[in-house]
Amino acid sequence: MTVPILEMKGITKTFPGVIANSDVNLQIFQGEIHALLGENGAGKSTLMNVLTGIYKPDDGEILYHGDPYNIKKPKDAVNIGIGMVHQHFKLVEPLTVTENVFLGSKECRQVLDMAEMSKKVTVCSEEFGLQLENSAKIWQLSIGEQQRVEIVKLLFRGTEILILDEPTAVLTPGESISLFRVLRKMADKGKAIIFITHKMYEVMAHSDRITVLRGGKSVASMLNKDTNREELTRLMVGKELKNEKCEENLTQGPVVLELNNVEALNDRGLPALCKAILSVHSGEILGIAGVAGNGQKELAEVITGLRKCTGGHVLLSEKDITNHNPKELLKNGVAFIPEDRLGMGLVPNLSMEQNAVLRDYDNEGFSKGGFLRFAAMKKKANLLVEEYEIRSAGTKRPVKLMSGGNQQKLLIAREIWGKPKLVVAAYPVRGLDIGATDAVHSILLEQKKAGAAILLISEDLDELFAISDRIAVLYEGRITGIVNTQCTSYEEVGCLMVGIEEGNRA
Repeated sequence: MTVPILEMKGITKTFPGVIANSDVNLQIFQGEIHALLGENGAGKSTLMNVLTGIYKPDDGEILYHGDPYNIKKPKDAVNIGIGMVHQHFKLVEPLTVTENVFLGSKECRQVLDMAEMSKKVTVCSEEFGLQLENSAKIWQLSIGEQQRVEIVKLLFRGTEILILDEPTAVLTPGESISLFRVLRKMADKGKAIIFITHKMYEVMAHSDRITVLRGGKSVASMLNKDTNREELTRLMVGKELKNEKCEENLTQGPVVLELNNVEALNDRGLPALCKAILSVHSGEILGIAGVAGNGQKELAEVITGLRKCTGGHVLLSEKDITNHNPKELLKNGVAFIPEDRLGMGLVPNLSMEQNAVLRDYDNEGFSKGGFLRFAAMKKKANLLVEEYEIRSAGTKRPVKLMSGGNQQKLLIAREIWGKPKLVVAAYPVRGLDIGATDAVHSILLEQKKAGAAILLISEDLDELFAISDRIAVLYEGRITGIVNTQCTSYEEVGCLMVGIEEGNRA
């Protein structure tokens, strides 16, 4: 019987008011890719932070090659070959690739021979097919290239157990495929790979073994070949997910949003939208499909007043709102769920109470005479927590301490407060686990039932087909087609996404 290279037994880790890990068990085998699967907040990252010495467990033990090993600090983990690539990279942007790889390593000398250092980095990177431009500075690299630097940095230091936290969250589809090709090559050479994820298709496509965490506990561990998506979904969320999409054809309401030949430029001053024409009705979800970078960002920003329209008109309930500012649009019933929830939607260091009133802090209900009414802010935050089942360690704690799913629920709850006419949702479930995704979709469907018009921008066709009534496809800033989800196929939408319009198909 194969013996695990590393084993975590009965790991428990608590924070004030939160049990992050409770009696968790995990076995890691050499030469395997191990998926650590679970919803946001399930305890995956905490468990790996315990393994890498960032956190000290309250209880439990770690065995390395069958012997107890006390990991008190990150250096202890490094000494036995454990390395972790975090979601937010730990690179020094003004330094080169070579300098970042050597920084902090035992081979970093007082007098640096850059040519020799670069050769050593090349040898290490080429062994695993990780091509890098050694002289490039980190800020000059794409996100995918920066991730490769992080991996090479760890391999250069002798890492045998490589941990990656949500490794594809910031990668393009092509970069993701390339990454898993590299990880498989590393496993074939005897490395042990652990990747934290909540993306089911990644787990089924690339892992050898799977451990599922739910609510801070390890609920199952199995070989990939012995399970399926349905079983893993049940294990993750502890229940069957509901599909609330109505099968019956509902009567279409009046047009809420209308775009007539809308044009806009991107941040480089180049055309991003070209004579876009579409409409969204009350009680309808219109999905926007397309490969990233085909005008989706500009479309959302033009509608919500964040980007100037250079041609055409935007109408809201027949009223011309072209180039109105965001505050005016808010008063007219436009809600916006931006794709970057912490960069644009929420202020990470502010509390839930403060974030809950960011849209309407200057209304009489939440401020008077230039002073905030804290009791009213607390009351609203508590109402949002109760109505949308938002979990946190307290409404006065910074939202950066909340899981991604709960941050997103807070953002959406705040935006739809007050029954908006129009909801513009840009990638509302990006980076969320399956349970949080289900919760967000339920909220959007409830808004649809309440009569709101919803514009849903997503790159995930499964999501668009699941909850959209119609799908409009953007390609190079043009709308190449608008189709009914009940009367179309993935193939048809795929053709529209690469610019093959109906009349041009062979």
